[in-house]
Order: sequence, then C-alpha cells, then structure tokens
Amino acid sequence: MTSQQDAPDVIFFNGRFTTLDRSKPVASAVAIRDGKFIAVGGDSEVSQLKSASTRTVDLKGRSALPGLIDNHLHIIRGGLNFNMELRWDGVRSLATAMEMLKEQIAITPPPQWVRVVGGFTEHQFDERRLPTIEELNAAAPDTPVFMLHLYDRALLNAAALRVVGYTKETPEPPGGEIVRDSAGNPTGLLLAKPNAAILYATLAKGPKLPPEYQLNSTRHFMRELNRLGVTGAIDAGGGYQNFPEDYEVIRKLEAEGLLTIRLAYNLFTQKPKGEKEDFLNWTKTSKYKDGSDYFRHNGAGEMLAFSAADFEDFRVMRPDMPPEMEGDLEGVVRVLAENRWPWRMHATYDETISRALDVFEKVNRDTPLAGLNWFFDHAETITEKSMDRIAALGGGVAVQHRMAYQGEYFVERYGEKAAEGTPPVARMLEKGIHTSAGTDATRVASYNPWVSLSWLITGKTVGGMRIYPQRNCLDRETALRMWTEKVTWFSDEVGKKGQIAVGQLADFIVPDRDFFACAEEDIAGASSLLTVVGGKVVYATDSFAALDDSPPPPAMPDWSPVRKYGGFAAWKQGDASGAPLQRIASTACNCARACSVHGHDHGRAWLRNAPTSDYQGFWGALGCACWAV
Repeated sequence: MTSQQDAPDVIFFNGRFTTLDRSKPVASAVAIRDGKFIAVGGDSEVSQLKSASTRTVDLKGRSALPGLIDNHLHIIRGGLNFNMELRWDGVRSLATAMEMLKEQIAITPPPQWVRVVGGFTEHQFDERRLPTIEELNAAAPDTPVFMLHLYDRALLNAAALRVVGYTKETPEPPGGEIVRDSAGNPTGLLLAKPNAAILYATLAKGPKLPPEYQLNSTRHFMRELNRLGVTGAIDAGGGYQNFPEDYEVIRKLEAEGLLTIRLAYNLFTQKPKGEKEDFLNWTKTSKYKDGSDYFRHNGAGEMLAFSAADFEDFRVMRPDMPPEMEGDLEGVVRVLAENRWPWRMHATYDETISRALDVFEKVNRDTPLAGLNWFFDHAETITEKSMDRIAALGGGVAVQHRMAYQGEYFVERYGEKAAEGTPPVARMLEKGIHTSAGTDATRVASYNPWVSLSWLITGKTVGGMRIYPQRNCLDRETALRMWTEKVTWFSDEVGKKGQIAVGQLADFIVPDRDFFACAEEDIAGASSLLTVVGGKVVYATDSFAALDDSPPPPAMPDWSPVRKYGGFAAWKQGDASGAPLQRIASTACNCARACSVHGHDHGRAWLRNAPTSDYQGFWGALGCACWAV
C-alpha cells in the first residue's frame, strides 16, 4: 500500500491496453495521478500502488487505446453552431434523412432556419442523390432550409432565398454561381466554382445562438466527439471565425474546467489583402504555446493568404493560383518565421504546394525554419518532388479523409489511376515525413474518427468505392498511430500525449469493439464505451454508464436537433419508445431470431453500403438474408 501523498487517484485494471509505447506495447492496468499516467503494467503490479483513497475501475477485459487526436477539426466554429445543425453524417438513406428534416421543420420556430451543414455526401445514400429544391420546398414552404453539400454547393428552399434576399438583381459572386431560371431568378442552388465564399457568406446570414446557448452547444459537440473516442484536436480556424471574439466561449469553458477535449488552436486570417496586417497584430498580442494542456495557441493557419487558397471542389477544374500568390504568402511567412510561429497551410493540389515551397525555401535562406513545426494540410495530389522538398525543410503533411467523401468526384474527373495516391499517405511515411490524420470536419467531411481510420485502412470511400490500391493503405497499428502519437508533432507535444505511457497525459478510450480484431467493414461503426481525459471520465455508457456523472445539461434551445438525433448516424433517434434507428431496423424486419452467421447485427449493416432504408425488403420477411456481411 502506497502513502496517501504518492498514491494514484484512480487505477483502471483488467483491461487490454494497446499503449503504442514500443518499450511496453501492452498492459492490463494503469495508475493515474494529477492527470498523468504514473504506472502502466500488469494488474498485480499496478494494484500495489493504491491507497485507501484510490478509486478503482474494472475494465471487464475490454480493449483500450490511447485517446484519438484530430489533426484538423473546426471544433471552435463547429461548437458554436452544433446545436442548430441537423447532422446527416452517417445516415444511409436519403428517405430517412428527409424524414429527419421534416421532423425538424415541424419543431423549429421562426425566424430560425433548419440547417444541414456538411459532413455527408450524396454517395453515402442508397439513392445516390441529393434532395431536389422542389422536395425542400414541399417539405418546408415557410421555414428557411439551408443544406450544404461538402464545399461544392448549397441548396436553399424558397423561404431561405427570401430571407437571404437573393433576387434577379443579385450580382454573381467571385468564383461562385447563383444558379438562375430562364427568367433570371435564383433557383436556390449555389455553386462553388470552386471558391466556396458564396456558401460561407450565405450560411453566415442565418440566426446565431446567444452566448449561453453557444456554451451549451460547444459542450454537446465535445460530448459527441468524446462519444466517438476523441480526446484532443487541433483547431484550424475557419471562415467567419474571428479572433478573439469567437474564442470567448471556448475560453470561458476552459476557465471553468469544462473542456473535455484538449485543444490547440491556429489563427486563420479573415482579411483578403490584409493577411500580413492580421499576423503582425496577432504576433504582438498572442504568444505561441500560450495556454494550458487543455487550450493553447498553436501558431497560424490554415488560411495564410487568400491568394494561395486552392478550394478542393473536384467537380470543377483545378484552380490556378493568381500571380500575386508568392508575394502575399512571402509577406506572411516572413512575419511568422521571424516571430517563431509555426504555421499550417491549406493546399489541395501539388501546383499550389510547389509554389508555396518556393516561398518557404526563399524565407529559409534568410530565416532558418529549423525547429518550426510547419506543415501543409490535405495535399491530395502532392508529388514525390514536393515530398522530398518538405522533408528537406523539416516540414510535415496533415492529411484528412476528404477523399472518403469526394473520391467518386475525383475519379470521375481525373480517372482511377490518378486517384490511387490522393494523398500518398504510405509513401509519405516511407520517406519519413511528419504525417498524421484527421477529418477537416464539420463541413467538408464528418467528424467521426473511425470513418477516417476505416478510409486509411481499407482505401474505400463512404460510398463503398475502392480508390486506393493496397500499397497506399495502412495496417491498423500505423493508422492508429496516425490518429494519436503522430499528431503530437503538429502541436509540438511529442512525448506529452498520444501514448499510454508513464509521464504522459492520461487520455484513453475503451471502444465498443476490438479495433485490431474486428472485421475491416466494422471499423467505421465504432464508438467509445468509456472516454477518459486527464484521468477523468468524460463519457461513459453501457456497462460503464454509472461512471458518467457529469454530462452537460440538455441541448439548448429546446428545439435543437441534438436533443432528438444526437449526432453521427442519428444515434439518439428513436421511435415512440425511444428505440434508436438501428433498433427500429431490427424490429421492422419481423425477424424472430439471430442469424447464425453474423448475429443478425442490424447496427453493423446500418453503417454499410447496403439498401438499409427498405428494412423488410433488405432483411427479408422471414429473417436475415446474410449478404450484407
């Protein structure tokens, strides 16, 4: 028995920990004190450290992993709006999605909008299409509806068009299009060609939540991320996300000890042609790394200069960056390098990356970049030459699963061969480039980390298309490292978190399935049964539900879609009895017993590419047809 002073606060035992610490790759127990691991080992070894005050938690033989860290998540902006958004992420049927929309319209009071703001693709639906504007108008003749699909288009019903004020006289936006009928009147379809500014600007016209509801909304977004096993993230800023005004909510939550996600944030310029001025001001008023282990400054980006932003709409031709790109970018990068601020830069195409590298190399000759953890985001079409240049400069590449949502469009435009390494993740790792993974949620892709892990491992889109050959797919351990320890370089926290190891921050999860043993097609459907941040339980369910003693209050306002649907795949949605959609699928098929092949698991099929919207037709009137496995 250890003295009270040195004793752990809590011991988790009888688990199967994958630590990612090569010196001790597996363990069955961990001891935690003051938010850090103080022991990792076997049950008997670790149990000797407990005192009378030590709390003990039996993990019931379940597998446990380091907490997942998203390298690119718009969590600050997403949190401010989460409670207002109807999420179609993971919903497999457009018919189901439209029913959700109609139900939300019925309870949304004026002047509020119903918003479906990204995180999904038409290819995930059985119907393989988006709703039509006519369908939106029929569903909501009076309530404004705004639907964002990736960053390629937005659909507005007639009520939304009236509210935003787009008419025959509204001029065409730069780099975008307001689609019009033969009389010149807007139809409700807005297109990025490929500049998404018209989509951002239109969404920004909608009502905002008051500050107290934004606090609640951010807590619920963190809660949803915790439910999926996310314990940390790097916020990439975002359009219409102003510093410091839009950071007050997250600062308040941090001050009150209510953050359940560790957050490093980058500052995103909001002023075309005023980017250098932004960063000159911010480097005077903000200090790199200022903050705590829960909320800290991480440098600049992902927008450094608007002239260098190559929007990733694969439905249109690649945009050529203007000739002023290099000058604008150099002015910003020199300010950052001189102030020792690292940066991240959005870059989809190698044509943009190579030109940016010309700038970085030029600045490096005068102000060495060594020791600055700078990196590119996305890099879908990066070439071998650019990879070598990044490695020579000591930079990195943060990839996200945007191709899981846009792969079909890329293949349609550029062909299957061109898509095989978009991005070439395995090759970047072979070259020793700092590389990690994330989502780029909440608009261009879903925030679900397991979808990203599935994409890295299987090479498939959420629509089921195999776009990567096996040589560009990762084994499970490497993919997991991409979501844990490898992310820490991008926030300069190597050795501080990302592994289950003595001295590191005590963040870990107990997933609902064995990540290393489950079928590949089951990875995307995973969630967490127990999520621990700093030794504290921030989410627990199922057999660990009793540990979940501090959930946020109900989502506000009371008409919030979060109250009914929860988040990814409408996991909270119920019928009159409160049964979730997955359970409705199982009861609607009239089966009386489980299939001997796969246990009649409707929940698994829900997240796959089978036509699950027709429950009886799919499963069969007499029971499970088994072909979904």
